Amino acid sequence: MADHQEATLTLPSEPASVPTARRYVAEVLTGWGLDDAADFADAIRLIVSELATNAVLHTLGQSPTFTVDVRLEREERLHIGVTDSHPRRPRRLPAAVQQDNGRGMVIIRVLAAEAGGRLSVTPTADGGKTVWITVPWTVAHVASH
Repeated sequence: MADHQEATLTLPSEPASVPTARRYVAEVLTGWGLDDAADFADAIRLIVSELATNAVLHTLGQSPTFTVDVRLEREERLHIGVTDSHPRRPRRLPAAVQQDNGRGMVIIRVLAAEAGGRLSVTPTADGGKTVWITVPWTVAHVASH
């Protein structure tokens, strides 16, 4: 495998794009050797769903598209980022009992941490942002051939 692998997909900022983003990342990672049945694969699918949903719902129609980037460095670190053109950074909302949404960032942070990783947000040159998760790519997650 190469020292660095990368895949990118840009989608319209609409709810129907969320499952497309999730499937795309799952297919890329399976192609890179991830065991699709592993708990780690389930966690990644949920993280991508939450990141893509945030890019669609919380950009207030100001980001016509969002981009999903998947990078694997030296078979050691997996980076998944979702970029939109809205400048507002994600916020943690109070976990009110009646609240139907606002827990996505908490879910993402917990899943990334459980996998030994972290979440970060970086600004883009055009005034938007990319929300990244970075997690170790361990042999335990890779299918045996």
